[in-house]
Amino acid sequence: MGEKKSFEEKELFQIQEKEVKPLAFRMRPRSLDEVVGQPHLTGREGILRKIVETGFLPSLIFWGPPGSGKTSVAHIVAKACKYQFISISAVTSGVKEIREAVKEAENDLKFHHKKTVFFIDEIHRFHKGQQSLLLPHVEEGIVTLIGSTTENPSFEIIAPLLSRSQVIVFKKIPVEDLVRLLKNTLEDERGLKDEGIRVEEDALFFMAQLADGDARQALNFLEVASRIAQQENNGVIGIKFLQDTFHKTSYLYDKSGEEHFNLLSAYHKSLRGSDPDAAIYWLARMLEGGEDPHAILRRLVACASEDVGNADPHALLIAVAAQKAYDFLGEPEGRLSLAQATIYIASAPKSNASYQALNQALADVKEYGTLPVPLHLRNAPTGMMREMGFGKEYRYPHDFTGAFVEQEYLPSQLKGKTYFHPHDRGYEKTMKERLRFLWKNQKY
Repeated sequence: MGEKKSFEEKELFQIQEKEVKPLAFRMRPRSLDEVVGQPHLTGREGILRKIVETGFLPSLIFWGPPGSGKTSVAHIVAKACKYQFISISAVTSGVKEIREAVKEAENDLKFHHKKTVFFIDEIHRFHKGQQSLLLPHVEEGIVTLIGSTTENPSFEIIAPLLSRSQVIVFKKIPVEDLVRLLKNTLEDERGLKDEGIRVEEDALFFMAQLADGDARQALNFLEVASRIAQQENNGVIGIKFLQDTFHKTSYLYDKSGEEHFNLLSAYHKSLRGSDPDAAIYWLARMLEGGEDPHAILRRLVACASEDVGNADPHALLIAVAAQKAYDFLGEPEGRLSLAQATIYIASAPKSNASYQALNQALADVKEYGTLPVPLHLRNAPTGMMREMGFGKEYRYPHDFTGAFVEQEYLPSQLKGKTYFHPHDRGYEKTMKERLRFLWKNQKY
């Protein structure tokens, strides 16, 4: 009778847990074998698999997108290696809380011979002082650090702490793995096995694509859809039902984080690489993600000067016109001006000759310092200045045929120096031919 009661209590607890805990929490993997989408880490040759097999847990930084399994894996490896687990909030924990946690870990190691993992979710939110406070305890082996972050650790983690940790890179979970996770959830007792939910195959793929590599998001979609379907659709989830339930796709985009710079970089490189299709795709990604259009326009203008240059002088005019047109039209019509300029600049002939010329000239400025302006190039507004030779021997080009006359315009130390090397592309080819004609091939 007692055993029966114990079983009933256990069953009741499981039912209550299912009613209270979110689906994503209930479906957390319990071992590396249940982790989805990270075979490079959890497979036979994966580093996490080898850590669990050896039982030795070094300090680790888990870096990857949201919902890729970082927190779950931290729990799994700590438990498998028989480490105590202390979770520290990067948002709410101050110096006092960290010191108390260190003291607890120190006592466990000293009196019970138990090692402790400090798990810090969103460790990039720890300021440098908090990170420095952890350093000596990690170094002495009092605690093992597992930090989790969506941001590039090389930018967000102090160098001494980073050098004492191994960075483990988690990847966005592929669609097919998310589909498998959703199917398992429908058949798992922790999930939706006994709830009368029927999901059409294409609806599983729809939710997986909607989640954009985030397992937590995929499970949240399934949970919301299942609750509504039970009330309104006899537990059946299809594509049309999902489209009505979730009106827009969720995009991973942080306008101040690394993904912001990744997408802007991909956009600029696609413009530079003369691929209008890729450029327009990255433009669409940023616009749908909520990027500030002026950040995009700055890249567009920069590319027009840096990468197109005088191969097509109209590119800069069109980029600046796009900015004015966007500000004049607003959303959504202003997006068309961005698209038009993007396609024009991506398709334009390319030259970085102006960019290279400026860099070479700046290098000479740094090397030679403030060289004096040649006397014949100086203004001579007073008699004294004319007596000193200011403006003497300057030849006014408009007094000569074709408004051109050979004379030296650089300081004597740089005589004959050439910075601008026009390419044989677009309008720069015309510029090159004209300059060669004027200077009789001496410079160009």
